Amino acid sequence: MGFKWTDILYYTIHMNEFKSIAQWYTWHDPVHERDETKEDPSLQICFKFLVQTSRSFSAVIQELHPELLVPVALFYLVLRGLDTIEDDMTIPLEKKDALLRNFHNILEKDGWNFDGNGPNEKDRELLVQFPNVIIEIKKIKPVYRAIIKDITEKMGNGMADYANNAEHNANGVNTIEDYNMYCHYVAGLVGQGLTKLFVESKLANPVLLERVHLQESMGLFLQKTNIIRDVREDFEDKRRFWPKEIWSKYVDEFEDLFKPENIDVAMNCSSEMVLNAMTHADECMFYLAGLKEQSVFNFAAIPQAMAIATLEVVFRNPKVFRRNVKITKGQACQIMIDSTQNHQILCEVFRKFAKKIHRKNTPKDPNFLKISIACGKIEQFIESLYPTQDSKAIAQLQSTQTGTEKSPIDKVKAKEAKQDTIFLFVAVIGSLLFLTGIMIWIAYIFGARFDVAIAELMRGKLGRGSPVEAKEAIRRYDHGEL
Repeated sequence: MGFKWTDILYYTIHMNEFKSIAQWYTWHDPVHERDETKEDPSLQICFKFLVQTSRSFSAVIQELHPELLVPVALFYLVLRGLDTIEDDMTIPLEKKDALLRNFHNILEKDGWNFDGNGPNEKDRELLVQFPNVIIEIKKIKPVYRAIIKDITEKMGNGMADYANNAEHNANGVNTIEDYNMYCHYVAGLVGQGLTKLFVESKLANPVLLERVHLQESMGLFLQKTNIIRDVREDFEDKRRFWPKEIWSKYVDEFEDLFKPENIDVAMNCSSEMVLNAMTHADECMFYLAGLKEQSVFNFAAIPQAMAIATLEVVFRNPKVFRRNVKITKGQACQIMIDSTQNHQILCEVFRKFAKKIHRKNTPKDPNFLKISIACGKIEQFIESLYPTQDSKAIAQLQSTQTGTEKSPIDKVKAKEAKQDTIFLFVAVIGSLLFLTGIMIWIAYIFGARFDVAIAELMRGKLGRGSPVEAKEAIRRYDHGEL
């Protein structure tokens, strides 16, 4: 966990966020831990690439249930390899088309690798050493391998279609329907594949397989949030994912969104993009209720909680059009602490950020009413799952007040309070030790004789002596310095 000087200054002011970082790294106990000693060299190389290609996803993947750990890691690397080919504009279109459409069959070819990526493609080494992925793919259960191959084929064909779409390449996404279809190919299919892996491993409710729209929303919510956040970076790379059907309501040309004089209409445009993404929030919470195993729940819940928090950060934020805007490390740690408790507390995370978006909403925005309704819909959905004023809640509240029983949220708060106390105690003791060390070092630099002090203490001299005793001490220890 590296910190810059700017981080230190920031967290000096925002101590609550620093506390969240300390709590996460101190108290977080993974549900499962990966055992590297039992891994073959090829699998260790795969996990090395997993960490290199995505630090955020690699952390939650490596805490997954052992049944899913390797299949999900390999699924991620296969799709990352596919994406590396699709993103590389130095590969000729004809060659790229063939690679994308045939990538699912490549998973069966021993020793296959690809070194045709441009030198600046950051994940090109993954494809150079792809034989390690193929070796491990062949070791997993056939049913998992079939799921990965199926999703890879669908995604590869979708990517190839977009690569061959001249209008998309020249002008970006046109309609909202096109926007949803693009997000389906690059993210919705991932949600479908993961759901099949979860259910096949018996770690999720099989009913989720019948709710394809819920699987789709899990992927689209994340992808749409990333597209909104990365609009400046994509614009500089000459990529346009915001649909023309939305931005053309506010400006004549897409690049006009980035002109300072158009900042008001640009924020209204971004508000409609946020509104479009928020329509998936309630379905994401519904989906997450079907995950039975804690590590699988954590794996799926953390990115969704980060997404709703990111939407709140980018909403009505003019900085989005100047640079990439992200939540802070401290905010991320607090979100991870909250979203990995249980489904009810995760829903409270969604409620909290929906309320923040609602507070930032302004009547000057033409989307004001629709955004207010979307925020209300999220709160209404949570209320339908966990009513705050039903008879059980009141009875539980009364029993809590009399000390007979604590609710799950109260138990979590009590645990956090205990952790806070320990943290503050350690912080105070640490500060005192640090200051004491500094003072002793300064005294030593200016010639303090600690050997004299220690020797006198050993002789039982605890107080201030008389002038005669002081002269005797000087005579006893004088080496020319006293």
